[in-house]
Amino acid sequence: MTTARVRRTATTLADGRDLLYFDDTEPYVSGGRTRRLDDPRPLADRYADVPGEDGAPRPFQGPEMRLDPLTGEWVPMASHRMNRTFLPAADSCPLCPARPGAEYSDGEVPDTDYDVVVFENRFPALMQVPGTGLDDGWDVDGSDLWRARPAAGRCEVVCFSADHTSSLGAVGPRRMRTIIEAWADRTRELSALPGIEQVFCFENRGKEIGVTLPHPHGQVYAFPFVAPRTQAMQRQAAAHQAATGRNLHRDILDGERKAGVRVVLESEHWTAYVPAASRWPVEVHLAPHRDVLDLPGLSDAERDDLAVVYLDLLGRLDRFFVGPDGSAIPLPYISGWHQAVVGEGRELGRLHLQVFSVLRAPGKLKYLAGVESGVGAWISDTTPERIAARLQEAAR
Repeated sequence: MTTARVRRTATTLADGRDLLYFDDTEPYVSGGRTRRLDDPRPLADRYADVPGEDGAPRPFQGPEMRLDPLTGEWVPMASHRMNRTFLPAADSCPLCPARPGAEYSDGEVPDTDYDVVVFENRFPALMQVPGTGLDDGWDVDGSDLWRARPAAGRCEVVCFSADHTSSLGAVGPRRMRTIIEAWADRTRELSALPGIEQVFCFENRGKEIGVTLPHPHGQVYAFPFVAPRTQAMQRQAAAHQAATGRNLHRDILDGERKAGVRVVLESEHWTAYVPAASRWPVEVHLAPHRDVLDLPGLSDAERDDLAVVYLDLLGRLDRFFVGPDGSAIPLPYISGWHQAVVGEGRELGRLHLQVFSVLRAPGKLKYLAGVESGVGAWISDTTPERIAARLQEAAR
């Protein structure tokens, strides 16, 4: 598949996982040359039988999820992730492109270079195993108090750059535009999978966040349920629509733009603002001016504009804090695209990005207090107006 800007090339890794190259440079974008598509690693099929405690082969079982009867929330159980790769050296990072002659030979990308690449996570918290489905539920310990089902979703990794030392904020508008194309592509395809109710594209950045692979990358989760925070936003949006006949997210954007004091930046198609009830020491939302449900719904003009605006925003975030010598401190953050759910209640949603950080001051993290962790009663350490003022100052 080729668009005006990006060429998408699909292949399969040695264990059966999907991998997609998204190219925006020649000779690949025109099809004059193709990235390496074969995976030479001697990996077993990921659904192959596994040895049991007695050594006899047992059918592969994917992760499960259990329903918390106190909250009604699904909790995936993915114990195999305890053994995933943790902070590897640059010459042994599985997200780097292959390097002929290198000691490490178990990287996830077969080619020696790439622009943007997406592949199924090798250690997924959610996984659709052939022959099992969401209807294959059971009772934990034989009690109907605790329901369980296969965690039949999908987890993908999005590598933003082949440069291990780079970051999303350093990729440039052209590459950012390719990443946006990849996010939209994956949202569209994953939303069409059976049983998927929500698609969430996100990035964790920085060791303070708990990142295990420092290579510039993000992830895409396709959930077989609607996540708790999204459920809460759906309830609020439904109540607002019933009371006013309007979309809550639209009204919030209009209200922030009218107030102006918390607006960080505006472009032709996008506005970034610090929400009036923000929780984190640094938090900002980015929303399109047009009502759009999800990333695939963005027009070319909106995607082009987003590629510039997002990089502007990330630059400001990286200048939010400065060290004693006056140098900027790269901000650890979590960013995620809130999109309309796939099924019932889809019309209540509206696309927007949330970026937040746990860093409350140089060298100081926000640790959740007992009331925050225990009962979710949040206490902000600052004010939204102060956050917005600093982000306004951080413009170049």
